[in-house]
Amino acid sequence: MTTTPWFAYEGTDLFRINGSTAYTYKTSHVSLDADGSPRAYHPQDTGLDYLANAGYPHKGWKSVLVVDPAHPDQPYIQPGGPHQGYFVAKTSLADPALPATDPRKYVDSETIPYIVFPGAFYAISGTGGYGDLVFARKLGTALESAAIVADGGPAKAPLGEMSLRLAIALGGHNPNPRNGHGAPGGTFQYLVFPRSRSAPPWRRSLTDIEASVAALLAAIGGWPAI
Repeated sequence: MTTTPWFAYEGTDLFRINGSTAYTYKTSHVSLDADGSPRAYHPQDTGLDYLANAGYPHKGWKSVLVVDPAHPDQPYIQPGGPHQGYFVAKTSLADPALPATDPRKYVDSETIPYIVFPGAFYAISGTGGYGDLVFARKLGTALESAAIVADGGPAKAPLGEMSLRLAIALGGHNPNPRNGHGAPGGTFQYLVFPRSRSAPPWRRSLTDIEASVAALLAAIGGWPAI
């Protein structure tokens, strides 16, 4: 399997996998996304990430935090359960069968390996969408992981934003989205499979994601063919 240069996005070169809709790129940029975790943000700013990164209390928080149906000017606070008192942090990929206030609707950054598409990248035809599958590896090591495209980021952000679970799979140690400490370092290669999402695109188990990615990877000849 051979590749063909496709285009460059924010300094990262992308390559099409010939005979496939898949494409690949390499980057050393890493940023951490806690969104989807039921303990991502707390009203007292004691969550995994800073409230400021969710745009709260200033403008912008409604794109990250679930709105309280009874008080539309406030984020919804979990009324019970193991994460009582935390806000509900959304991901762009969500289960259509569950209400917006249910944390299970979203892709948990702590349990599911996922990557984030910057807004401008998402808008480019052929890059894929939320629910599409991914395989990632840290070059020069045996570290690798299946993943899913689960969230959207700032329009002009570089590629390389990932969930906490993916960060750990690729060599991170106690990754901290507040300051980036513990994020994996090195160069990472991603293989994205557009149009590989399920119907509905979420919810899926990690076992299902891994099996589906393994089949997609085998169909193009595996990593040695890239």
